[in-house]
Amino acid sequence: MIFMRQKTNTGLPRQVNTKQLELETAKEMLAEVFHARLEDVEDMIHSRLAERSCRQECVKEERLWPVSFSLGES
Repeated sequence: MIFMRQKTNTGLPRQVNTKQLELETAKEMLAEVFHARLEDVEDMIHSRLAERSCRQECVKEERLWPVSFSLGES
């Protein structure tokens, strides 16, 4: 959903992405709850995303066939 929001400097309306607005609001809430700066909240979010993608990569690697294998006789 997109709402129109009034710009203060030019007076012309512009479109606002509600998802972006929700994200910015959530960041501000996290900053307030954790007594952190917005930059620190950004870092927390980026580290969580990196952690999640790393876990997903590890799961993908576990599903792959091994490089070599034996049929029983060693």
